Amino acid sequence: MLSILDRYFLRELGQTMLATAIVLLAIMSGTTFAQVLKQVANGSFPASVMFQVLGLNMIQGLPTLLPLSAFIGVLYGLGRMYRESEMHVLASSGMGAAGLLRPMSLLAIVVMLLVGIVSLWLGPWAARTSDDLVAAANRSVIAAGLDAGRFTPLPNKGGIIFVDTLSRDGSVLGNTFISRERTNKDGSRELKVITGKRGQLYQESSGTDRFLALYDGWQYEIPLGADNWRKMQYERNDASLSNVQSDNSEDPAASMDTFTLMRTDNADARAEFAWRTVAPAMSLVLLMLALPLSRQSPREPRFGRLLLALLSFYAYYLLLALCRGQIAKGHWHHAGPMWFVSLLVFLFAAWMFRSQYVARKLRKAAV
Repeated sequence: MLSILDRYFLRELGQTMLATAIVLLAIMSGTTFAQVLKQVANGSFPASVMFQVLGLNMIQGLPTLLPLSAFIGVLYGLGRMYRESEMHVLASSGMGAAGLLRPMSLLAIVVMLLVGIVSLWLGPWAARTSDDLVAAANRSVIAAGLDAGRFTPLPNKGGIIFVDTLSRDGSVLGNTFISRERTNKDGSRELKVITGKRGQLYQESSGTDRFLALYDGWQYEIPLGADNWRKMQYERNDASLSNVQSDNSEDPAASMDTFTLMRTDNADARAEFAWRTVAPAMSLVLLMLALPLSRQSPREPRFGRLLLALLSFYAYYLLLALCRGQIAKGHWHHAGPMWFVSLLVFLFAAWMFRSQYVARKLRKAAV
């Protein structure tokens, strides 16, 4: 059974951690939304899946956001208790280090479970779902924003397309008009216009590239600044369409589930697996570090320790990132250095916390 003091600590610190997580989530949503908008403008994402990709990208950022929000929340909550002399009153009433470690241990267990679920399961699921949305956009021109009777830009500045009719699944087109501008090897630029009475969207067997097959139409190649344009009639003309790229296309290990990642023997997979497994431990280390850093005198400014705490967090985070980089480069083959860094920081924080509760020796008065 929890004591009244344990419930008080859990309530105060839990509310502060939740408020901090909401603020950090709002900040992260703003920066992530700006990145997604930039990708939509560049043609990397179709506008129709913008908000789905935004939500999935935010889920992938939770393994870092949750430990940071717990760290700042405990730092601010305990700091308030120190400034308002609550902790000093409790200490004078006989509460020692064990009275604070008990509720903090319960909070640490909850945070570690949440971070472990997000890092090992929910984050990779979000990455795979984002890839599936992008793959669906490659399979269907409807997902890329194409609508009958309207001029629509193709992804990755692939030109302009117009169709008068469109099938329900987005793969069969009616009368089609495509206009694109390209630069030749000699530096000259030309405008390419393709028309067709009907079209069919398909992908090659590997699924990496998509094409639009147009039937019974004309193709015009018009050099800009010259009059030697060409006109060609065709029965079938296959035009390549630019694929929409996902955020995880350069890092396929990010979308692998954890069990598959364990069986994959390459540097990127080992680095990703090490980062996922060390994320819950990072929560425990940061909560331990927050205990000594939150101790303040009543006259200290409210945010006096915040700068020192953030510098400590970034130093610890950068050390873990450097270790991950060495694993990704193949210099290291396991997560041992990341666990070693975490253990050193945890022991240092525990030593600082213990030294704050060690009884000081009384000085003898000078004779």
